[in-house]
Amino acid sequence: MEILPGIGVALVKIGESRSDVERRIGPPVHERPSQRDVYATTPMLVVHYTPEDLVELVEIAYSGDGQEEVFLDGVQLTFRFLDDVVHDLTAKGYTNTPSDIGFDFHAGFAIWSMGSRWAGDLDPNAGEDDERKVSEGVSIAPYAYFTQEI
Repeated sequence: MEILPGIGVALVKIGESRSDVERRIGPPVHERPSQRDVYATTPMLVVHYTPEDLVELVEIAYSGDGQEEVFLDGVQLTFRFLDDVVHDLTAKGYTNTPSDIGFDFHAGFAIWSMGSRWAGDLDPNAGEDDERKVSEGVSIAPYAYFTQEI
């Protein structure tokens, strides 16, 4: 799945209404809609809505196990070492600021690790003390969303 920085993905865009999103991809996987809904796409989308039911943030988690991952400009963003992703994006001219769980990119997206995967998931030679972080997800919104300037 390809991201559109600051905009979303082809299936869900920032500012769209919940009804438009659900008309396109169906209802959330859980019974009761909330301000944070999960949809059965591949990879799965997590959509955050404003109180007015407009999309304010799109999140995509890694798929792993050879399934579809998240990309931007030819760079695989998920299920890779976080530092490698940052290196590849920086080489393409994308700038960022570090956050407590990853990196916020000025173009309008963030990559992050919650620590649920470990280096051994990607490198069979990794030792138990290997501290390399795995990029587990991508969040898409205007950069100001990540810096709380909106």
